[in-house]
Amino acid sequence: MRPVVRLTASATRALPRWLLLTLCIVYAAFGLFGRDPWKNEDAAGFGVMWTMAGGNAHDWLLPNLVGKFITNDGPLGYWLGAISIRALAPWVDAGDASRLATGLLFCATCAFVWYAAYLLGRRAEVQPFKYAFGGEPEPRDFGRTLADGALLILVACFGLAERGHETTPQLSQFMGVAMLLYGLVRGADKPLQGALWWALALGLLALSGNPLLVVALLASTLAMIVVVPELRSIWQPLVGLPLAVAIALAWPLVVLHAYPDDARWFIEEWINGSIDRFTAPSGHVWLYAFKNLPLFTWPAWPLALWAWVSWGGLRRKPHIAIPVSVTVPLLFLAVLQSHQTNRLYILLLPPLATLAAFALPMLKRGAINAIDWFAVLSFSILAIFVWLVWLAAQIGFPHPLAHNLARLVPGFVPQFSVPAFACAVAATLCWLALARWRIARHPKVLWRSVVLSSAGTTMMWVLLMTLWLPMVNYSRTYRDVALQIAEHLPDDYTCISPVRLGDAQLASFAYFADMQFSFNQDCDVLLRQDTADFSAPSPMLNYAWKLVWEGRRAADRDERFRLYVRVDRPVPNVERHRHLIRKHPS
Repeated sequence: MRPVVRLTASATRALPRWLLLTLCIVYAAFGLFGRDPWKNEDAAGFGVMWTMAGGNAHDWLLPNLVGKFITNDGPLGYWLGAISIRALAPWVDAGDASRLATGLLFCATCAFVWYAAYLLGRRAEVQPFKYAFGGEPEPRDFGRTLADGALLILVACFGLAERGHETTPQLSQFMGVAMLLYGLVRGADKPLQGALWWALALGLLALSGNPLLVVALLASTLAMIVVVPELRSIWQPLVGLPLAVAIALAWPLVVLHAYPDDARWFIEEWINGSIDRFTAPSGHVWLYAFKNLPLFTWPAWPLALWAWVSWGGLRRKPHIAIPVSVTVPLLFLAVLQSHQTNRLYILLLPPLATLAAFALPMLKRGAINAIDWFAVLSFSILAIFVWLVWLAAQIGFPHPLAHNLARLVPGFVPQFSVPAFACAVAATLCWLALARWRIARHPKVLWRSVVLSSAGTTMMWVLLMTLWLPMVNYSRTYRDVALQIAEHLPDDYTCISPVRLGDAQLASFAYFADMQFSFNQDCDVLLRQDTADFSAPSPMLNYAWKLVWEGRRAADRDERFRLYVRVDRPVPNVERHRHLIRKHPS
């Protein structure tokens, strides 16, 4: 049964372009600059980009972190960050330069999501009921309104805030999924163009992700093309599939030709690792996904579910079938991971936001009011809390908050920044004005139910990245501990052997303190991460280890680092030893 959408033209007034662009740019820009690489994935991803930017062709073709091969993902995401570092190196800090690529990928994703929802919203089968005397919206206006709604829903997702500003390969995969979605939608009215976009997206996902991710999306979208009549085209198998394979094989073939020995091992680890990461998860992994995935994708997932229910008679039409065909394989991979991580959750957001936009015409007045009041109350309370914590850091009042802050980030010295304070005040005032407008005016436009959620998420992110940025940066950077270690390194040391150091720690120590690590030779310095209960490294035949420093980050009670320097043992005097034996035979 086909649902009936009853709307007037006034309900599809588009959001002002300048306002939508401002929202996206502000959301993307804050949190990218003026901070250190953060533990864990952010610093690890930056470390690979930084190694590439200062390395040779071998480093560019075989991603590594100061000599340690990183085989979890393809090289494309690292290439983009390394190119940004090289291009801006004389003027911009390497950490900030690498995150410029993150911001551009985020904006490109927003554009693909908007255009995908816009093209779907113009289709004849989704148009509202036509009144006898006119007054219904035009297809273009309806499409633009749904596209605005899809973009607002994407920005409103809770999990996007931190993950969308990190220097990780997941941002290039995030953009690739949005491009794949757009290619499938474009293929419904322009098959050749859609096939080209679809092929490019699959190829880029292969270069930035892992083989299993590409195979899952390829199988799901090909099955959807067979099932949905509007998407059947000869261009997909004749042009799209060969082009996707050619793009995907470009890097493996080049690296096998240039460095055959290392490349064979690297590609084998890349393929096998992608399979091992999606084995049957244990119970605690299922519990982690059950607790975190709904919060990460809120509010996209309940709206997407309502769209699926509401459009029950048209589920094989492109506006439902395409987002679902992209969401399902990603959802299976996200919950089948063998370890607790939310790295893949961000890939679900573009198709979920696109599908969720089609729930907006189906929402009842009560549901819209509930969403609005939830956004107003929750984000207002959170904003007050952020301001109170900042005030406690600055002047020590309220006292309970100041006490808890001193316990959580011991040693932190608060800073007052006029530009940051001005941005936080401006974001808060904009939120108050928007909330007052929404409550007082009761607008009838479709996007009214999600504009407060997206604005509230943006406001909270701006507050966190202005008022709380010094605290967050202090608690998540390795800069201070790296500089402490560097002060105790011998001036003439050869290399450092890392023991139980994570990728984020390797990247941070190498970047902040220019430490020279080695993974395949005997070094004269040893840097270990230990627990409180530890044993010293075993002495070797001709030397022993001397502990010269131990410490940890002030905001982390679990990590503890110990620095050892090799002490060469004196070579025993054989003749003196024999003389002593003759003199004292007993």
